[in-house]
Amino acid sequence: MSAAPPLPPLHIVLAWSDWLDLFAHYLMLSLMSVGGAISTSAEMHRYLVVQQHWLTQAQFNESIALAQAAPGPNVLFVALMGWNVGLNAGSSAAAVLGVMITMLGILLPSTVLTYVAAQWGQRNRHLRGVRAFKQGMAPLVIGLLLSTSFILGAAGGVAGRDWPLWLLAVVSGLIIWRTRLHLLWVLAVGAVLGALQFV
Repeated sequence: MSAAPPLPPLHIVLAWSDWLDLFAHYLMLSLMSVGGAISTSAEMHRYLVVQQHWLTQAQFNESIALAQAAPGPNVLFVALMGWNVGLNAGSSAAAVLGVMITMLGILLPSTVLTYVAAQWGQRNRHLRGVRAFKQGMAPLVIGLLLSTSFILGAAGGVAGRDWPLWLLAVVSGLIIWRTRLHLLWVLAVGAVLGALQFV
């Protein structure tokens, strides 16, 4: 069975108001990125792919996959999304603008908030409310990461047929949670299973 031909690239036209809207959206996402920028990728998908049609599903998935595979901080996927939006708008100058807008938007508010909150939290770490807040954030972060994995896993519309992949994800999560096995070994096993086309 041959693979489907790749979809043609998007050609979009962005006005200055669209660029400002993109910047404002990433400012808002920055304040929601409790578990890191990756935890807001479900909302990025809704905005960029579903609502605005500025990225294709493939470009969205490839941005995350490439950034996760590359060395460095995983927030680089935001830069790749901005780059792809700019390329879809038709020029490398727009691609650079897309990188600057998305990265500044996702980093600025959360960096300032983190700095101020860390200073305050350190001074007030003995308060019951501060301790409760820290413990209460864990389920929120896990929920955001699960929504991200669902968006990425169901990208091809075949989530029901990909049960081995979902099973591998659950087993990997349990191994990481309940054992001291290094994460690289889990990634290596997943890579081997993928190369052998078990998942």
